[in-house]
Amino acid sequence: MGDTYRDPVDHVRTTRSHAGESMIDVLRWPGYLLVVAGVIAVVGCLAAFGTGHPSQGMTTGVIAVAAMTFGLVWLAAEHRRVRRIEDRWYDAHPEVPRQPPAS
Repeated sequence: MGDTYRDPVDHVRTTRSHAGESMIDVLRWPGYLLVVAGVIAVVGCLAAFGTGHPSQGMTTGVIAVAAMTFGLVWLAAEHRRVRRIEDRWYDAHPEVPRQPPAS
C-alpha cells in the first residue's frame, strides 16, 4: 500500500472511497488508542468506586474523560483532513464524477 497517509482515500478500486479508511490512515491510530485507553480507564474508575476508593475513582474518571475527549477530537480532525484531501483530488480530476459521502 505504500505511504497512504498522504492520500488514504481509495479513488480507483471501489465505489466506497472511504472503505477501510480506519486501517489505511495510520494517523488515526493514536486517536483509537486514546479512546481504548479511555474505555479501560472507565473500567478502572468503576472498579475503584466499587471497592470503596473514591479518590482513585475520581482521578481515573478524569483521566477517562480526558483520554476519550482527546481521542475523539483526534479522530474528528483526521477525518476532516481526509475530506480535504478528497476534495483536492476531485478538484484536480474534474472528469471523475463525485461520489456521495458515505461517512
